[in-house]
Amino acid sequence: MLPVALRAARAGAAVLLQNGLPRPGGAADLKGAGDYVTATDRQSEAAILEVLARETPGVAVLAEESGGTRGTTMWAVDPLDGTTNFTRGFPSVAVSVGFIDAGEPVVGVILAPYLNLEFSVASGRGAFMNGQRLQQLRDVMPSEAVVATGFPFRVKGLLPRYLTVMEGALQSFEDLRRAGAAALDLAWTAAGTFDGYFELNLNPWDIAAGAALVIEVGGRVSDWSGGAGWIETGNIMAGSPPVHERLLQLAAQPPDR
Repeated sequence: MLPVALRAARAGAAVLLQNGLPRPGGAADLKGAGDYVTATDRQSEAAILEVLARETPGVAVLAEESGGTRGTTMWAVDPLDGTTNFTRGFPSVAVSVGFIDAGEPVVGVILAPYLNLEFSVASGRGAFMNGQRLQQLRDVMPSEAVVATGFPFRVKGLLPRYLTVMEGALQSFEDLRRAGAAALDLAWTAAGTFDGYFELNLNPWDIAAGAALVIEVGGRVSDWSGGAGWIETGNIMAGSPPVHERLLQLAAQPPDR
């Protein structure tokens, strides 16, 4: 499935490059609070789905814009992760194509075309960035860790739970980063740019490919309770073992708001 995922993701990335990164204020439709879609999202998704339909007919696909079939074995497609960034001319955006088999992410490709980055992984066969094999994650002490996150801006009711962990993270880790594209945050965690990542209320297409990368390089991925339900809930914690363990400890604290 990895060669298929690569061809599909590259087809989507080609659309992004052809259309270019817009200037701030580019045209976008509002799907919901803070949730945008552009013509580029739709065109990228169409290009990806064409490849998947041609090369893996009959395999379920769940895509951000067109929906699809959700199951334990499926493609999970995000044609443009970080649409808000895109509409503002901020190049931290990605195309993400992941394959989930029997509930586990086993193949993933994440391309950041405006940053010239290509991440790929097949379970048991290594993870790569621009063709170079990624090393196993370092066991960074939490006090020296830089951890990525994303705010629950669409569902404000999640803020009490999130802010409890965020406050603890600011106290526990060296620093936090928020770049605005979940797939890239996970890819950068696998690459060691970040040492961990946490967010709430995501979708399978946001996290499947990136989680496969993190797992392949020895990282841990779970929901906020330490369980395996992160694909279903969208509540994810990932990182090197010491950082992941500290994140779980923070998540176990009751919200104080």
